[in-house]
Amino acid sequence: MAAIDWFGTDVAAPPAPPRARPRPVPRPRRAPARRVTGGIVWITAFAVLLAGVVALNVAVLRANMNLDRLDRQQMELQAQNAALASEVSSASSSLRIEQTARRLGLVPAPATDTSYLDLGRK
Repeated sequence: MAAIDWFGTDVAAPPAPPRARPRPVPRPRRAPARRVTGGIVWITAFAVLLAGVVALNVAVLRANMNLDRLDRQQMELQAQNAALASEVSSASSSLRIEQTARRLGLVPAPATDTSYLDLGRK
């Protein structure tokens, strides 16, 4: 082992201070407004698109409500037409006409008084 001379004149030099690193030259930054502007454009485009989809859905909903209302009206009118057709059918039945005629004092003509006319063109 080597002996250490504690009181010797040979003293190690203090360590050199660390060298300061040169600071890098800051790069000019791009303006972030450009990215924000692009984002705003996309947000606006999506907002307009969504507003269009909502407006289209509202228009379709209104059209469906009108169709439902028209379908109900059509069903009611068909029911009224069927009722009127039934009334016309019962009013024009031969039995009912004959009963009404008897009530008015009319009688059927005898078969012997019936004659035919020839309407053929010559």
